[in-house]
Amino acid sequence: MPLKFKVWLYFMLFIVAVFGLLWFFQIFFLENLYETMRVSASRKSMEIIDDAYDKYWPNDKAAFYKTMDSVASKNDVCIEVLDRYGREIKPSHVLGECVLHGKMNKNLYLISKINETNDGVVSGTIINPKTNADMLVFGCVLGDTSSPDGYLLINSALVPVGATTDLIKRQLLLITVILIPLAFAISIYLSRRLALPIDRITASAENLAKGDFNTKFDGRGYLETKQLADTLTYAEKELSKVDTMQRDLIANVSHDLRTPLTMLKAYAEMIRDLSGDNPVKRNEHLEIIISETDRLALLVNDMLDLSKLESGKQKLNPSEFGISSKLSEIMDRFRGLSEKNGYKITFTPDEERTVYCDVVKIEQVIYNLINNAINYTGKDKKVFVRQINTEDGVIVEVEDTGDGIEEDKIKLIFDKYYRSENHKREVVGTGLGLSIVKAVLKMHNYDYGVRSTLGKGSTFWFKISDVKKQ
Repeated sequence: MPLKFKVWLYFMLFIVAVFGLLWFFQIFFLENLYETMRVSASRKSMEIIDDAYDKYWPNDKAAFYKTMDSVASKNDVCIEVLDRYGREIKPSHVLGECVLHGKMNKNLYLISKINETNDGVVSGTIINPKTNADMLVFGCVLGDTSSPDGYLLINSALVPVGATTDLIKRQLLLITVILIPLAFAISIYLSRRLALPIDRITASAENLAKGDFNTKFDGRGYLETKQLADTLTYAEKELSKVDTMQRDLIANVSHDLRTPLTMLKAYAEMIRDLSGDNPVKRNEHLEIIISETDRLALLVNDMLDLSKLESGKQKLNPSEFGISSKLSEIMDRFRGLSEKNGYKITFTPDEERTVYCDVVKIEQVIYNLINNAINYTGKDKKVFVRQINTEDGVIVEVEDTGDGIEEDKIKLIFDKYYRSENHKREVVGTGLGLSIVKAVLKMHNYDYGVRSTLGKGSTFWFKISDVKKQ
C-alpha cells in the first residue's frame, strides 16, 4: 500500500473518529452530564453554606449572609435559611421562578422530610407548576441533627437542554459539513508532502540500480529523509568505487591471463611446426609452456584462496611453532631465487618465540610480503626481513628499497582491486598477494600496516599477538 494512501487513510480515520465521538457524546451524554454537573454544584453550595453557618453563626451573621449571597450568585441557585420553626431568617433570591420563596407549606413539607432522614439531608426534583420545569431541591439541618438550630434549603433550576442540544447539533452538523471536505483536502496535501522526499529518493535509487553512479539523492523536507539520502549518497560512492575496482580487476586479470595464454599457444604452435623433431628446442619450448602453466595455476589458486578467505569458508587451524625458526626456513627457500636473480634478502632474527596461530596461512602471509618486496624493491634488489619481539607479541617486518607509496595511496594498497603505479618487475606473485595478506591477518585478528617514504621504500609489517608466555 503506497505511503501517500496510508497517510491519507490514517488522517481521515482520525477525523471520522473525532466527529464520531462528538456526535455520540452530544446524542447520549449531554443531558445527563448537564444534570450531573448541576446536582454536584448544588450539593457543593449546600456544603459551603453549612460550613459557613458553623463558622460564623451567630457571632458574625454578616459574614454568613455574605457567603450565602456569594454562593447563590456564583452558582445560580436560590437559598432559603429557616429557623427551627420554619420561619424565614435570610433569603437569597436569584432565580425568577423559585419553588421555595413564599412557599410556607412547601418549606414545612421539606423540613419534615429532612427530620425523617438519619443524616439530616434531603434532595430531590420538584416540577415548578408555573413553568413546568424540573427544579432541584436540597435541604439540610443547620447545627445539631438531633436538635436543629434551623434549616437550609437550596433550589436550582434544571434548564431544559433540548433546544440547546438541537442548536449544538446543528452547529456540529455545519462544522462537520465544512471540516470533512477541508480535512480531505488537507490529508491529500499532507500525504503528498510527506511522500514527496521518499518518491524523489526512490526515483534516484532506481537510477542507481541501473548503474548511474552520478545520481543525486535529494532528502530535503525532513530529518529522516535527509539522513536516508546521505546514507544512500555514501552507499553510491562506495558502490562507484567497487564498480571501478571491479573493472580494474577484470582488466588486470584479463591482462594476466592473456599473456601466458598467448605464450602457451605460440610455443605449442612452434613445437608443432618447428621444433617437434629438435629435442633441444622442443624441451626449451616445453619448459616455457610449463612455466606459463604454473603462472596461470598460481593466479587461479590465489583468486580461489582469496575468495574462500573473504567468504569465511576457510577456517583457522592454529598450532604452536617457533616463529624465528619458521622465518629462517622461509629465507632458505628464497635463497635459490636470490642466487639466481641477484636479490639480497637479509633476515634479522630475534630470540626464539613460540606463537600459536595457523602456520600454513602465516607462511602464506610472509611469502606474499616477500614476493611483493621483490617486485617493488629498488635497483639494488635489496629486501630486509626482521623479527622484533615485544612484550605482548612478535612483529614481522618486510622492507624494500623501491620508490615508496604516496600517502593517499597507502590506504588502498591492501585492496584486492588496487595495483600500484610503481610496479617495477613481475618476478613472482599474481597481484593479489596483499589482498590475501589482509584477509589472513583479519581472520587472526592481528594488527598490520605499512610505512612508506617516497624515494626510499616501504616497510610492511604485522604483529602476531598469540604468543606463548616464556
